[in-house]
Amino acid sequence: MLPPVVAGVDGSVEGLAAAEWAAHEAVRRERALRLVHVWDWHPRQETGATANAAQRHQAGRVLRRAARRVRAVCPELTPYEDQVEGPPAEALLKAAAEAELLVLGSHGTGGTTGSLLGSVALGVVARSAHPVVLVRADEERGDEFPAGGDSPAADEIPAGGDSPAADEPAAAYGSGDARRAGSEGGAGAGQASRDVLLGVDADAAGEEVVRFAFEAARLRGARLRVLSAWHPPTPLTPGPAAFDDPWRAEDRLGALDAVLRPWHERYPDVRVLVTAVHDRPAPALVRAARGAGLLVVGHRLTDRPGPPCTGPVTHAVVHHATCPVAVVPHF
Repeated sequence: MLPPVVAGVDGSVEGLAAAEWAAHEAVRRERALRLVHVWDWHPRQETGATANAAQRHQAGRVLRRAARRVRAVCPELTPYEDQVEGPPAEALLKAAAEAELLVLGSHGTGGTTGSLLGSVALGVVARSAHPVVLVRADEERGDEFPAGGDSPAADEIPAGGDSPAADEPAAAYGSGDARRAGSEGGAGAGQASRDVLLGVDADAAGEEVVRFAFEAARLRGARLRVLSAWHPPTPLTPGPAAFDDPWRAEDRLGALDAVLRPWHERYPDVRVLVTAVHDRPAPALVRAARGAGLLVVGHRLTDRPGPPCTGPVTHAVVHHATCPVAVVPHF
């Protein structure tokens, strides 16, 4: 049996948004949908029959509400409903290990408004060996269709505080003409879905991350927009690189093309626009994600001692991006 798409639900509006997003993704991928609710478990909490019955009743209500939302948006889909007892992060990690991908709301009922993640979701993202998608409650079906004239045009997305310069290096391939950023109108213009945005470093591009982004774009019939942001060394930086051309973006674009072109040969129907920008990666990706349908970033798994944690760029975008964020682990 193919692994399902799993959505963690907790009774919050964010959990319902995760269930809805996961339902659409399950239909796209032709996978089953599993809704998981984890009991609010504590090591010292009383576990008598009355307490268990109350927990199961509440869990059933949460799952039934999420299932109703799923059937409302995808009538052809019948989700599986699962109640799980245990520490939430551990239970969700186990669910992710058995899933095609795990979808979570932006934050649980105890989260802070304006922050994309709660502590449980952040722990799952840092430790999961499978893709995790984080969805904001106000996204609804933002990844399905461009929102009228509200999506920013590509040339309205600033890099380093400014709109992309006319000589900003960019490359495009796929169906249609190759054009620089901004010449094709708004994100997702002329397409059924908004762009999929991939943040990537040509020097450390994880194969799993690139594959996930191409497949997401293919499933949506969307354009794949690839952004590599590079903060060049300053004259005070030690070493010979400090005195090189501070941009060197054309070289980075060539390196990106070498990484991406084999994937485009595997996905010839996906239009790809690649841009190298002179900016810090985290703010560049957050700004570029405005109007995108999905942002895909990587999370490098390591064996180093200490608690797992996300890198600074991934940590920043999962907290501040305004579109769904897929965090794809890689080695």
